[in-house]
Parts: sequence; structure tokens; C-alpha cells
Amino acid sequence: MNIAYHIVGVVAALWIGFSGYSLFAQKEFVVEPLVEYGVPKSWWNWLALAKSAGALGLLAGFFVPVLGIAAAVALILYFLGAAATTIRAHSYRTTVFPLLYLAPAAATLVLQVIR
Repeated sequence: MNIAYHIVGVVAALWIGFSGYSLFAQKEFVVEPLVEYGVPKSWWNWLALAKSAGALGLLAGFFVPVLGIAAAVALILYFLGAAATTIRAHSYRTTVFPLLYLAPAAATLVLQVIR
């Protein structure tokens, strides 16, 4: 399980970190849906910072387990909020995307707790 935890944790951190970077860089594929959902532009850097900090926290969890657990829980809550935002915006076709980011964060949490 230790190997699985490290692999899933690194993949999750890279994927979520890329998402944070993409929002900081205001890539069109990230920004366009936020505009559609009505997320204020003043929140974008804070959201990108939360994703990026969560990704770094997953990696820090390899050395300080409580940080990894906290980061995974925070990322799960973040992406649940993102899914709720898509539902509130009636953009049901895009609700799956935050859940795709939530899944590796949740898997990392589970693998860390059971190892």
C-alpha cells in the first residue's frame, strides 16, 4: 500500500497542481467555465492558491502525515464546492470535472489513512 499511496499522491499532486497553475495563468479552458458559472474574477487567484497549496500539501504528507491528511480533506471540500458551483450554475454537463479532481485527492487520503 505504501507504493500505491506514493504513486497516487504524486499523480494527484501533479494533476491538481497543474490545475492551480492553469488558473494562475488564466488559461482559457479554466477561465471560460468560471465566467460561465459566475465566479468573481477577484476569487480566481485565491482559488488557484488553494489548489496549489493543496497539491503541495499532498506532497508534504509524505514527510509529515498530518499535512497530507489536512491537504487531502481540504481538496475534497474544495472540489465538492466546485461541483456544487456547477450545479448551482445549471451546468450539469461539467459537474463531472471537479469530481475527477476530487477522486485522486480522496484516494490519496484513503491510502494514507490505511497504510
